[in-house]
Amino acid sequence: MWIYEKKLQYPVKVSKCDPRMARLLLEQYGGADGELAAALRYLNQRYSIPDKVVGLLTDIGTEEFAHLEMIATMVYKLMKDATMEQIKAAGLDDHYVAHDRGLFYQSAGGVPWTATYIQAKGDPIADLYEDIAAEEKARATYQWLIDTTDDVDLQDSLKFLREREIVHSLRFREAVEILKADREEKKIF
Repeated sequence: MWIYEKKLQYPVKVSKCDPRMARLLLEQYGGADGELAAALRYLNQRYSIPDKVVGLLTDIGTEEFAHLEMIATMVYKLMKDATMEQIKAAGLDDHYVAHDRGLFYQSAGGVPWTATYIQAKGDPIADLYEDIAAEEKARATYQWLIDTTDDVDLQDSLKFLREREIVHSLRFREAVEILKADREEKKIF
């Protein structure tokens, strides 16, 4: 099914220790519109979507796991040399008490990830519109993360992720049109 290359989809560099930014990036790690929720949403929806577009959900769903890996790498690099004072100043002391510097699926606000973030209606058109919305929300979040940091190395990786969200949104829009055309086509039996 996959060939896993032991490298990130796109290089992740950070130029400084920044626990505050690490906390903000957790939004894309375990937040409602983050990469984990997207990956699981798309891989789940492919069981009730027509064969004409099922491959798209598989492709994008697995790519979202690659994005999750990039976010985890960013958070790790931003946190690895943090002092306790920096951790406290970033508002991560409660996270530290529960997880040390370990990653945990939670939002930037500390809300644990939940399966209620995954939408699946079972109607292919409705699910694809949900997917478009998810990609657009992720794109917006990446832009706001880019705006929040002055680390140009980190911005580079975030810009890559933002652009992939745009591509995914466009691909889902194409899938909607394919399914609409198929639905409107006269069937002869």
